[in-house]
Amino acid sequence: MKLNSKGQVTIPANLRRSHGFAEGDEVEVVVDGSTLRIVHAQPELTRGERIVQNMRGRATRGLSTDEIMALLRDE
Repeated sequence: MKLNSKGQVTIPANLRRSHGFAEGDEVEVVVDGSTLRIVHAQPELTRGERIVQNMRGRATRGLSTDEIMALLRDE
């Protein structure tokens, strides 16, 4: 598929159906590393809540909560 002059793409009908997207659905484009993902929008969440939800489970350090708090407190 090609990006049009407005930056739009058409999601093929079979993919829309198989992933539960319908005309009029609100969607978001989420950055996932070097990839963009199109996901159902979650209007009940605030922007901050969506950011936290998208980042959850991505930590790369194996620190405990106490170790993280010590770092934040500069202990």
